[in-house]
Amino acid sequence: MTTCNPTVWVKLYADELYKFACSRVSDTGLAQDLVQDTFLSGLQSMNQFRGESSEKTWLLAILKNKINDHFRTASKAAITTIDIEDPDPQLTFFNEKGHWRSEMAPQAWATTINSKAEQADFFRILRTCMDKLTSLGKAVIQHKYLDEKKSKDICKDLSLTSSNYWVIIHRARLQLRACLEKNWFSN
Repeated sequence: MTTCNPTVWVKLYADELYKFACSRVSDTGLAQDLVQDTFLSGLQSMNQFRGESSEKTWLLAILKNKINDHFRTASKAAITTIDIEDPDPQLTFFNEKGHWRSEMAPQAWATTINSKAEQADFFRILRTCMDKLTSLGKAVIQHKYLDEKKSKDICKDLSLTSSNYWVIIHRARLQLRACLEKNWFSN
């Protein structure tokens, strides 16, 4: 068994864990709470740290589990209000026959970004668009495209049924596409 040194955790890892948490949840207060919970859980389970990874990697794994727990809890609470917070995209994007509304149909995107400043602007807009998604939609998109997790693993992590997962990711993609087209690609 390898020993941990929790007296230096805050100094060495707090900023990085906080940045990671902020990239996953849009509420900075929640991100702070998740990092604090991570340190507390690390302290409580120090005897289980086997040294097979660095302390930082171990704490990051704990934080990822805390974030998944948060979204799992949020998804159970959001089920009763999903129609209010997340309107059916069928009404927004499609007509009564199920065809794209002309103003909402996908457009070809110009994919060239010519400078670091443009790239920074794009990622700022992408983050803003991601923050407009429901917390569950954001979590699913992040797991799928940023963490490159498989659908079945996302369902397991967030306690989603396969059907619920596909509805959430479909709606989140539509909303993300519409936001990016409006705020980036229409310029």
